[in-house]
Amino acid sequence: MREWLVKNVKGISYKESGHFLRNIGKRDLAILDRHILKNLFEHKVIGEMPKTLTRKKYFEIETKFKEFSKKLNIPIDELDLLFWSKEEGTIFK
Repeated sequence: MREWLVKNVKGISYKESGHFLRNIGKRDLAILDRHILKNLFEHKVIGEMPKTLTRKKYFEIETKFKEFSKKLNIPIDELDLLFWSKEEGTIFK
């Protein structure tokens, strides 16, 4: 579904399509924004902060994020919210 959205909805990226899909109940996908990337870097899940996210790079980081969430036994969407709230100072989105 995410790939279809990116290819067929003008201007939508993997991050925005992830937001949409998560809002309609899809789980187990990453929304890679600066908050998440910063935390993945700080936890040494990724070796550097990417300047841009190509399709290939997005899915490479998403795979690493999924592996990290499984290692911690925290679902990726819940870990995403934890990272986001840590950066924003609130748990409400």
